[in-house]
Amino acid sequence: MSDEPTVSEVNVAALDDPESMAYVLGDYGPFADSKPGFRARTEQQQLATAIDQCIAESNILIGEAGTGVGKTFAYLVPALTCGKRVILSTGTRHLQDQLYHTDLPVVRRTLGRHPKVALLKGRANYICKSRVERAMRNPALRDPALSAQLAQIRNWSDQTETGDISEVLDVPEASPVWAYVTSNDDFCSDHNPEDMGGCFVLKARKRAMDAKIVVVNHHLFCADLALKEGSFGEILPEADVVIIDEAHQLPDTAAIFFGKRLSSRQLFDLVRDSQAEFLSEAPDVTEIRDRSEALEKATRDFRLSLGVNQRRDAWAAVDSKTEVSSALEHLRDTLELLFEPLDIASVRGKGLESCRRRCLAHMEVLESYTDQRDEEYIHWFETYRTGFSLNLTPQNVAKPFSSALAQLSCSWVFTSATLAVNGSFEHFQSQLGIEDANEIQVDSPFNYKKNALLYLPAGMPLPQQPEFDNAVLRIASEVVEASEGRCFILFTSHRALEYAAAEMRRTCTYPVLVQGQMPKRELVDAFQSMGNAVLLGTSSFWEGVDVRGEALSSVIIDRLPFASPGDPVLQARINGLKKNGINAFTEYQLPKAVLTLKQGVGRLIRDVNDRGVMVICDPRLQTKDYGNTFLNSLPSMRTVQKPHSVNQFFQQDRESEA
Repeated sequence: MSDEPTVSEVNVAALDDPESMAYVLGDYGPFADSKPGFRARTEQQQLATAIDQCIAESNILIGEAGTGVGKTFAYLVPALTCGKRVILSTGTRHLQDQLYHTDLPVVRRTLGRHPKVALLKGRANYICKSRVERAMRNPALRDPALSAQLAQIRNWSDQTETGDISEVLDVPEASPVWAYVTSNDDFCSDHNPEDMGGCFVLKARKRAMDAKIVVVNHHLFCADLALKEGSFGEILPEADVVIIDEAHQLPDTAAIFFGKRLSSRQLFDLVRDSQAEFLSEAPDVTEIRDRSEALEKATRDFRLSLGVNQRRDAWAAVDSKTEVSSALEHLRDTLELLFEPLDIASVRGKGLESCRRRCLAHMEVLESYTDQRDEEYIHWFETYRTGFSLNLTPQNVAKPFSSALAQLSCSWVFTSATLAVNGSFEHFQSQLGIEDANEIQVDSPFNYKKNALLYLPAGMPLPQQPEFDNAVLRIASEVVEASEGRCFILFTSHRALEYAAAEMRRTCTYPVLVQGQMPKRELVDAFQSMGNAVLLGTSSFWEGVDVRGEALSSVIIDRLPFASPGDPVLQARINGLKKNGINAFTEYQLPKAVLTLKQGVGRLIRDVNDRGVMVICDPRLQTKDYGNTFLNSLPSMRTVQKPHSVNQFFQQDRESEA
């Protein structure tokens, strides 16, 4: 760490300096003048100052900002005023759209700074006009409902300027039509330059290359890092500054792109496209048709060999089974047989060449997958109702990520509301191999001690005891009555969710909404509009859900969110850490659970006027030594153990409203 003044000292000294972050985000700065409801926050000024300093000195900064700090503006202000080329990466496409279409315009307008900005997504988020025209002739889309959706997409594709499919609101995201009409690397990469004038992907990339500020998401960013690591090229423009928001999601996303995967969908896509290109480019090479049909059957047979039930397991659990190894060998053989006529006929056209290249890539992944000697990768599989995926996940992404990071000589900012465990960033840094980083941790400006209550029910059985689920339901029933609905109940497993949902639908006097009964955004909107509902959810509702005001007044968490020990990736990582003499629980499992719990607790207080009760039913918070690691990582709240304290809290609210 440097001997410069502390961040808070810099803010105090700079309150009258129009160029300082403290002034810009202060009581007399441009935001106070122009943004209704803007409230100067010392914590936001501190974070913005630290980011500004990091950018100026080309350092690495890790910054945790509690709920309500306003970290988005805290990094957008220095990003827009530094005069450098900046990449902003967010956790999801939804957040990416919000940042680009909502937050960036506000900050640009307020500051009077208008550098070129661009939004860049992965290829599959853009329409491909050539594929749309091919889809119009595809017999697989003759169903009336699909034909109507395709017609809507075609009409829109003639009018859109960006080609971004998020503009199409009337065609569901899950519609199978999208797979036929969006840009596809295998289809689109072989076009001649003169055919690409109307390509929306190329237009988006050109805008990104010309822009000072480029907004991406972690999937695209990690895909580019993986390309750099493999020395194949790059998607994103060279940057002077990289700002990673929702940085707690980055290690898991990076593991996807530094790994390898082969799925039944990829194989079925190859079958479909090989048959289509056979008809259009080489109808005399009937081996393509026959062998692609054989590949389709081999893919289905391999899925059946893995059993009827949906499953997620280590490959070692099934690779010794004769029916599985035989089906896999047959799958590999049929891929190789299909490759032969594709290799010969590939000179006939770009479509066949694309199929040849994909077939070869699938063969290489399958070869790597069956090579169990490579201990740097975790070999695991997952089965769905009619499909499967074979996965190679790095034991640790620290080595490839830090290597890719070292190749980019720029400033790095990693920020999130949940990065620190018990006040330390060590877990986050070790996951990504980050060294020599500056750090800042700013607490939420919300008054948790006054506005929130942490209820740890006394006398709860341990989660592994059979009476635990019913005890949770009893506590939930009491809290829901006290808060008059207005409650999230967050579970760590689908089994517990389903059990609770069945009971609460039968006994609860308030509207009960359950994850899965409608799309997530519609479910949250329904919860908010009802004003007295109870929403039951699992992992996808622990973060990224923002309900402000009285509609959400209590959050109940059934147990501490330790990852399932049966998960093959987790188990392999635990074994790898133990092999190296590292305590897997304290160094990996506990920190991950703490960060997940922080996300869940973060659902309760979303605004300065919010009030509510946080309930954690797991008694291990109080009976285990590691309980303090969880509690010390949460906002400071008044803790109670008796239900009458919860009733009293809500009674005071009702009396103050009367």
